Amino acid sequence: MSRPMKQMIVQEYQRRFDGVSDALLIDIRGIPANDNNELRLGLLKKDIRITVIRNTLAKDAFKDSSLEGLEEGLTGPSALCYGGESVVDVARELVDWAKKIKDLDLKGAILDGQYFDGEAGVKELSKFPTREEAQATAVQLILSPGRNLVAAVKSPGSKLLGIVKEIQERLEAGKTIEKVG
Repeated sequence: MSRPMKQMIVQEYQRRFDGVSDALLIDIRGIPANDNNELRLGLLKKDIRITVIRNTLAKDAFKDSSLEGLEEGLTGPSALCYGGESVVDVARELVDWAKKIKDLDLKGAILDGQYFDGEAGVKELSKFPTREEAQATAVQLILSPGRNLVAAVKSPGSKLLGIVKEIQERLEAGKTIEKVG
């Protein structure tokens, strides 16, 4: 392949993956065509894309980008998976697909500059909370002390309100109020 052609491919990778900061590497070699189509269409429904890449050209394209950490996994046939809500969602989907398609090889992933190596790394990543789940947990942790404080402040008042309500009901019913000792 000529140098101008390689430069065009590198530029296309840079354009296509501009803004992609987290992704997964897979090997789809050996997967029957029907399974490959089913995989791609199933992932596309969840806005996850698969792009087969050339390793040396991808290394050049990813240099000085957030995908540079994938260089370690760029050996042998590679395809880049990206998109979805987050890379955790992509990892979860691909782990599920790997159970259905035994020739699907999970090579690695990158999240916030951290590289997760091999199938074990991708499975570990799939267990992470998604961005929304992490935000919900953080909000819950932040609000919990305030909720406890409000409950503690409200508790004596609600007990007093209960006593006053009981006195009111007894007086309205014509009962006498006795001193409790």
